[in-house]
Amino acid sequence: MVAWRKIGAIMAFRKNELAAVEKALYAFLQRKRPPEHVRSKVDIGFKISGQSIELVEIRPRWDKPSIYEQHPFARTTFIRTQNVWKLFWLRANMKWHPYTPTLFTSIDEVLTVIEQDEHGCFFG
Repeated sequence: MVAWRKIGAIMAFRKNELAAVEKALYAFLQRKRPPEHVRSKVDIGFKISGQSIELVEIRPRWDKPSIYEQHPFARTTFIRTQNVWKLFWLRANMKWHPYTPTLFTSIDEVLTVIEQDEHGCFFG
């Protein structure tokens, strides 16, 4: 069973910022995770590294189902000097591209845009 949790440990958020970010991420995952009976085949989680967060799809490897792989589908970075979040999506060319609008004032705003996925950039 794959747990939905933060993956990775390098963090540059302050303690109070990290607590708010994790609270928002866990609430997002609670709403967006697949049903429990499917989670061994596909699940989602997140990685926090520095000021960036990646949302990842977690699946067993096709040729070795005991090995789980993470495939990122959204990235957001907190720009402390501007007090804004930038959002990126992974295109078919495997490069991150800015999502328009690019700048957001809170992690909740970023997660709402990802969840609504108006342009099919994150969940197809």
